[in-house]
Amino acid sequence: MTDPILIADSLSVTFPNQNGGLRALDEVSFDVAPQEFVCLVGPSGCGKSTLLRTLAGLERPTSGKVIFEGEPLVAPRRRIGFVFQKANLMPWRTVLANVMLPLELTNVPGDEARPRAMELIELVGLRGFESNRPRDLSGGMEQRVAIARALIHEPDVLLLDEPFGARDALTRERMGLELMRIWEARKKTVVMVTHSIPEAIFLADRVLVMSVRPGRIRATVPVPLPRPRTQVMTYGEVFGELAGRVRENLDL
Repeated sequence: MTDPILIADSLSVTFPNQNGGLRALDEVSFDVAPQEFVCLVGPSGCGKSTLLRTLAGLERPTSGKVIFEGEPLVAPRRRIGFVFQKANLMPWRTVLANVMLPLELTNVPGDEARPRAMELIELVGLRGFESNRPRDLSGGMEQRVAIARALIHEPDVLLLDEPFGARDALTRERMGLELMRIWEARKKTVVMVTHSIPEAIFLADRVLVMSVRPGRIRATVPVPLPRPRTQVMTYGEVFGELAGRVRENLDL
């Protein structure tokens, strides 16, 4: 059996305040296998984003630890990519320049960085837009640029914090299909936060359901749907049963 690539071991996070501290996470434990796609769902404010930031090394746990490839994670690593809720692109830079930025910051020569960036721009379906600036892109296209930028260092793990949350239903559906295509092409390990139960079931191998704050893992729902997946599956009986299992474990 393959060893987990990422482990959350009894993670608790408390933020200091005047009332003795706000406990965001409480004893969260789970592991993620290489190339697995895991989705986190839960009520608003339950600590999903805090958990994801802790897995990325952007937030230090109050207690517990994150294990990445067998070693304690104490700081951000290039081999863990992160896509925020907002694309956070630099408006004065082109698509190509935004994707290349992480390589520039690590002094990778331009003649090496450019083809790597162009390969990812093609992967996310933006060939022909490499000279455009963010103002010329739709919100969904901006998020594709952000995904390409997160992949530029060839991370082993990709963490996504509700990247399609502000999009309309049709755009979310299209972006979900795009993300599935990218995942199947690169086979990264993915942990993704989403508020959408159908989105979680369509994308994930497992759905982790979190409780109200302080966040705990309330239930784990395996998703046995075959891959590659199609939108037709979302209308099936099995899909509906899985959605029901996730929903019945949510504290709404």
